[in-house]
Amino acid sequence: MIIARSIKKIREVILPLKQQGITIGFVPTMGALHEGHLSLIKKARIQTQFLVVSIFVNPIQFGPREDFKVYPRRLSRDKKLLRQAGVDLLFYPSASQMYKQDFSTYVEETTLSHVLCGLSRPGHFRGVTTVVAKLFNIVTPDISYFGQKDYQQAQIIKRMVADLNFNIKIKVLPIVRDKDGLALSSRNSYLDKISRQQALCLYRALQRAKALIASGERDAVRIKKNIRLFMRKFSLAKIDYVEIVDAETLREVKVVKKKVVIALAVFIKGVRLIDNMLVDMKKGRFI
Repeated sequence: MIIARSIKKIREVILPLKQQGITIGFVPTMGALHEGHLSLIKKARIQTQFLVVSIFVNPIQFGPREDFKVYPRRLSRDKKLLRQAGVDLLFYPSASQMYKQDFSTYVEETTLSHVLCGLSRPGHFRGVTTVVAKLFNIVTPDISYFGQKDYQQAQIIKRMVADLNFNIKIKVLPIVRDKDGLALSSRNSYLDKISRQQALCLYRALQRAKALIASGERDAVRIKKNIRLFMRKFSLAKIDYVEIVDAETLREVKVVKKKVVIALAVFIKGVRLIDNMLVDMKKGRFI
């Protein structure tokens, strides 16, 4: 596995491959890898000829009171996992490599990014789109892979790619969960035993919503009210939002029909966790 710390190095590796018509796959991460990341890497390994993974804890997507300084960093372990997964190149830049001292240009999506997590984390998605646009320009992948757990982020990236004419295909893969249903997340490492049990409120609330819809309930307001009442039984869970939105526009819906996303966010002892379920009414699927 090649390890590139500089933009110059990665371009020296990628350019000859592009000239040969080799398909480049790309999985951007912030490290602290888990099975969710590895599911993206495994799919990319199958579908592309040369696989790049980036590890970069992006400072501009964290708010002033968020967890940038303590975000889990496990480079030695991550390198081992990436080698075992057959990754061809790890791009591991420093903050100064990505953002020069006089950096002043940002990429911002202005519709999808101002709902759900965008309301709770102002400026977050501007940081995400900026760094992903930079990474796309540096790596020049043919296909890039994202996880459904960060559903809003994936939709914003897809919109950015379409709006700015990136010649990149975006693939969004299903959420990977632990045996008890908890969606895998690097931030799960912050949870102690009790907090982790409380965090199951997300998955169990989604299962409750699934049961309501399967039984014929279509009123989004009633479903959300039911979910909130259920989640309040978990004493450590502070609800950030409970929303049912259109799967494409992320606009709030009143009736569950066609394709919607049930999106949840909570704080458990200060740790912010998100989860979601994609509901495709036409196909009768809950993902």
